[in-house]
Amino acid sequence: MKKVLITGANQGIGFETAKQLSQLGYYVYLGSRNEANGIEAQNTLNKMGLEHVEFIQLDVTDIDSVRSAKEKLEAKAQQLDVLINNAAIVGEQPQNMSSNNLNNLRNVFETNFFGAVQTTQLFIDLLEKSDEPRIINVSSPLGSLSVQSNSQNPNYRIYDAYSSSKTALNAFTLLLAKELQDTRFKIVSVEPGYTATNLNQYQGTQTAEQAAGIIVKFCTLSDVPTGKFFDRNGDELPW
Repeated sequence: MKKVLITGANQGIGFETAKQLSQLGYYVYLGSRNEANGIEAQNTLNKMGLEHVEFIQLDVTDIDSVRSAKEKLEAKAQQLDVLINNAAIVGEQPQNMSSNNLNNLRNVFETNFFGAVQTTQLFIDLLEKSDEPRIINVSSPLGSLSVQSNSQNPNYRIYDAYSSSKTALNAFTLLLAKELQDTRFKIVSVEPGYTATNLNQYQGTQTAEQAAGIIVKFCTLSDVPTGKFFDRNGDELPW
């Protein structure tokens, strides 16, 4: 039974990804910053008949929390097969770069970028023990510089902090994939699409169930290209 850790898995896309992977026979560790929310998420999945799910307290912005989660998981499992860096915040609005509050910008980067980096760094030795280790970074089309530079696209200025954090996350995907290109690791960025979740006050145009599909796809594909960025349809996006 392959084992997967999903950060920010107590709600939204993370929760739905956990449900779908559990249904496919994965053992899922539900990373959640809030213990009560994490336990509730586990209980909800258990009531659906999904027994191979387990809450693990994990605040990606707190290095001690990440270390503790790693120690707990290591005591339960010999290896980790998939890490899904899903935890994210959108930050306060507006986010115009010329006037964006620096504390707001730092807070967004702490979760969306640094949180993913330090979680990956601490869990990478457990991933190395897998026959097919995968790291899936949940990004956004707003993280694509090509998308941002296209004058035909809408004005995304109110999301400058969020967008730039996802650009940084994409850079992490590419650089880590190049570093590990001669190993068994497969590392990708995926964008699930504009999804109705708590992140955007449920204003998205698709459900979390639909959005989770692209993440699940790259968990389960037998042949995954590494160091690439994919949209919700599985098509490659430009950086």
